[in-house]
Amino acid sequence: MSRSLGLIGCGKMAYALMKGIGGAEFLGFDSLLVNDIDPERGVLFQEEFNAIPTEAGEVLHSSRVIILAVKPQQVRMVLDANRAWWTTEHLLISLAAGIKTGSYENEIGLHLPVVRVMPNTPCLVGQGVSAISAGRYAADKDLQLVAKMFEQLGTCVMVEEKHMDAVTAISGSGPAYVFLVVESLMNAALQVGLDLKLARQLLVNTVKGSMEMMEQSGEHPAILREQVCSPGGTTIAGIRQLEENGLRRAFFQAVEKAYERSIELGKD
Repeated sequence: MSRSLGLIGCGKMAYALMKGIGGAEFLGFDSLLVNDIDPERGVLFQEEFNAIPTEAGEVLHSSRVIILAVKPQQVRMVLDANRAWWTTEHLLISLAAGIKTGSYENEIGLHLPVVRVMPNTPCLVGQGVSAISAGRYAADKDLQLVAKMFEQLGTCVMVEEKHMDAVTAISGSGPAYVFLVVESLMNAALQVGLDLKLARQLLVNTVKGSMEMMEQSGEHPAILREQVCSPGGTTIAGIRQLEENGLRRAFFQAVEKAYERSIELGKD
């Protein structure tokens, strides 16, 4: 088996990973072998990362470390189509939401080292959060290699696999919640007379500054919120309206739904 890094699935997250680590050579691999159902994605990786597009079976045959970056619904198809190529010498790094390490071990039928990763889309700008958990047969050296990869894309945390569905619902889906809140505030800004460009500038920097303040202070967000709310002022009036309209309840329900869906994906 050569010193190639294998990648099956060349979507946005795989692109962000390769961009972030600076190509396979950064990790000590001689080459990058890729496979995707869309040939144009393979060409893109060839042009940008000097990758070699090829069949999935060849990726497995010629690479020990395999990053599986396909959609959860495509995982079983990929495993079934290439079952004969898997060996216990492989390390499988899965980016598929909801799919447990034990599912790979059972489906392939080998004592296969598997490491499961849940990254999020801010990885595209080097500010992502990636949660990592190990399967039964993954060694410390496997975890260290995966951590080395994803630390190039932002924050990397090790978690027990039993928490991965919850992580998916929080940090995996979290950017979409943030974008929805900012989108709603931008629309509200238009309603009170601000133009879109100014509203965007104000909100992007307000969110950025608020998160930086929360990180540097180490305070609970409730304390920081109270510091903005003057008695009888504008902010407490707005907060009261948000609470009356069930903002907190809506977030509880959204996270629970995302958590349940992650569990469902693991059963499909």
